[in-house]
Amino acid sequence: MRLRLSIHILVTLFGLILAGLLGWYAAKAWVFPYTPSGDFDGEKALQYVQYQTSLGPRTPGSQAHEQVVKWIRDELASAGWQAEVQEAARMGHPIQNVVARRSDQPPQIILAAHYDSRLAADRDPDPGKRSAAVPGANDGASGVAVLLELARVLSGDSLPVWLVFFDAEDNGDLPGWDWLLGSRAFVTALDQKPGAAIILDMIGDADLNIYFEKNSDAQIAAQIWAQAARLGYGEAFIPVPKYSILDDHIPFIQAGIPAVDIIDFDYPYWHTTADTADKVSAGSLQAVGETLLAWISEQER
Repeated sequence: MRLRLSIHILVTLFGLILAGLLGWYAAKAWVFPYTPSGDFDGEKALQYVQYQTSLGPRTPGSQAHEQVVKWIRDELASAGWQAEVQEAARMGHPIQNVVARRSDQPPQIILAAHYDSRLAADRDPDPGKRSAAVPGANDGASGVAVLLELARVLSGDSLPVWLVFFDAEDNGDLPGWDWLLGSRAFVTALDQKPGAAIILDMIGDADLNIYFEKNSDAQIAAQIWAQAARLGYGEAFIPVPKYSILDDHIPFIQAGIPAVDIIDFDYPYWHTTADTADKVSAGSLQAVGETLLAWISEQER
């Protein structure tokens, strides 16, 4: 009897230890485990990232760039959005911003991300790869993916929201280019000021650390970060200022529109050939998408 009891205790302890080790491993493998709640589906968003990178780098003038514009429009149309291409030119480069809305009402909120990827991986640790284009999985595709999944789940009865996919954001410091060409063209043509513009950039990193960006509107950022904490994503949305970043929110701020840049700038693969889809997690996309969906719902009250 004692032997059987001892064996039973040992088996039970072994099971508890094994469960603890598995739990530790899962926590290490996924900073934010994929546990979808609500309508937003992080796994579906990850599939959007994977599709974009399967096309190749979406660099201006490339076939992949042309393909991704058509794909974005098709996905938006299938979700019931009116999508059009805003054409412009900056520094001699054609610009194709994709603008989506559900009605002709002026936007109260603009959610935006850039879809282009960088022409040169000039931060790659391998000098031989620095002239190659960046795959742009996290830097570009992740923000697009969250916007497209939000397009699927946002109610047509919600606040007037525009979804904007910026072209030509990511080639600054290269000869003949500057940063933010697409967003500058969009804001210049914007004749209706929204109450807020939210930019998503590099938000799919599996080790997600999103700090307050110093140029962003502090009041709106505090609302979004507080919403993330209520949903259990406080470890991802860290309410501490860290970086001052030149990103697509800057043209909005310069035009007097409150804007927030949601970005994880602690991304070691930024502007390298290693910015690939395996660095992006469904859990991180879930955290950002679910937070924004809940924040938009709060604005409707």
